[in-house]
Amino acid sequence: SAAGARPRVMLLTGLGINADRELSTAFEIAGATVDRVHVNELLSDPSRIDAAGIIALPGGFSYGDHVGSGMMLAHRLRALRSHMERFRESGRLVIGICNGFQVLVKMGILPDLDARWEREVTLVHNASGRFEDSWVTIERERSCSSPWLDGIGVLDVPIRHGEGRFVARDEEVLRRIERDGLVAFRYRGRNPNGSTGSIAGVVDRTGTVLGMMPHPEAFLIEQNHPLWRHRRIDPECGLRLFRNAVAAVR
Repeated sequence: SAAGARPRVMLLTGLGINADRELSTAFEIAGATVDRVHVNELLSDPSRIDAAGIIALPGGFSYGDHVGSGMMLAHRLRALRSHMERFRESGRLVIGICNGFQVLVKMGILPDLDARWEREVTLVHNASGRFEDSWVTIERERSCSSPWLDGIGVLDVPIRHGEGRFVARDEEVLRRIERDGLVAFRYRGRNPNGSTGSIAGVVDRTGTVLGMMPHPEAFLIEQNHPLWRHRRIDPECGLRLFRNAVAAVR
């Protein structure tokens, strides 16, 4: 978009997605215009993708997670493959948070090591066997290069998921993800779901598609943090991620 213009975010809604308002607010504070688009509207008119600079898949329980978290929505969105390929090749950005992350890996667009849209990694039931709802600390992996990650180091963020344990299809996939610098974030200290390598988020082979289980959009002001009365909280909170994206597409 032209310098100074507000980039457009296409944010998916409906069918059990429930963290869309928080994510919309995060992008608006960061300087974007958000178009909330129902999944069915997008599927009936995929050309809506072309007007966006960023595509955002929020958290929630799409289709009730009945046949596995994010599975049904991933299956439906695979129909958009050609549109999504063009979108990504143009350097525009995609983010999936929590259920959105589950959708992206099950679509095959993330990490997409061989450009085949095959499912190379997934997110399975937490090792604890229970829904995890807490705050965690994550750290940006220095070897990862992505416009989403500029200036981000260590970040406190909330998690809320039952199927957040990151696993790779096999050792070779995991080795390539590590070698190619596709790990975006790792849990620091407590690994709340038993993820392989403490992986909390990854990018695709282009660095433009980011998926993560924690919710930076749920940490927009200092008072969101449970310890805000007791210690200094970074005033940027989770917003730096969204500011980075808006600056990159602007």
